[in-house]
Amino acid sequence: MARARAHANGPGLEDMLGIQPALPAKVDPHWTGHRERLRQRLFDAGASKLPDYELLEVLLFTHDARKDVKELAKSLISRFGSFAEVLSASPDALRAAKLREPAIANLMAAREAALRLGKAELRERSVLNSWDKLIAYCSAHIARNQVEEFHLLFLNAKNELIAHEQQGRGTINHTPVYTREVLKRALELGAAALIMVHNHFTRATGRIAAKCRETTVAAELLLNLACLAGQAVA
Repeated sequence: MARARAHANGPGLEDMLGIQPALPAKVDPHWTGHRERLRQRLFDAGASKLPDYELLEVLLFTHDARKDVKELAKSLISRFGSFAEVLSASPDALRAAKLREPAIANLMAAREAALRLGKAELRERSVLNSWDKLIAYCSAHIARNQVEEFHLLFLNAKNELIAHEQQGRGTINHTPVYTREVLKRALELGAAALIMVHNHFTRATGRIAAKCRETTVAAELLLNLACLAGQAVA
């Protein structure tokens, strides 16, 4: 108002001296520099030192190049139940949580990288001597899937992993499994033993296990393993 009155009465002292009115100071968002600090902590302390939500936050940097994604990471863990559940969620479920395609691709790639690392570790040693790694590997693959799946781990004479194959995928409580196909594939691979892995308790897998044990011409059935979310039952 004072400046407006000055103009009405002629140029004021500020105008004559060429002085511009002061602009309000720019305040940076509270997250400014947060990503760089988080990256540096990742490098300095190692990924294992980051809590789940911060590790997820790093994977979500591609969701929005400019905004803070800490609250998004926390909300995803709350929505799905855990960091592992977020990584195991389907692309459609992640889209429903308002996640953008670049971030979804990042999560899918991170999960697949973890699975391949687990498979590589099982190939390098006897599966039966790495029980914890076996359970972790199988659980990561199928324990959190919404439909029933049946997988086979084929082993050599040293109980080292030859191949991991999905043998069947069905509905929420059923998947077809055929003893003949299981044994046929074991012979094709030259497997000395095999492990059956599924994510539901079913009578069918019990019958398959019994028939495999009776058939010594193919491979020895070492384990009939049910991997459910949060538990594994042999």
